[in-house]
Amino acid sequence: MKNGKDVLRIIGMILLGVFVFFVVLPFALKLVGITFGIIIGLAILLIKVAVTLAIGYLILVGIRALLR
Repeated sequence: MKNGKDVLRIIGMILLGVFVFFVVLPFALKLVGITFGIIIGLAILLIKVAVTLAIGYLILVGIRALLR
């Protein structure tokens, strides 16, 4: 009888694990996706700022060269 209880306990744990896997996994992936989205958004913003600064610097250097 003890062997049967152990088998039922193992089957219960496996079913609980499968349930948690299918319920929690989409939420975990969504959280990771949001995190990657924020990181990618910040990287794009940083590139835009760098390009704007580079263009501004080139315009400043061009004006300085024309005034000499």
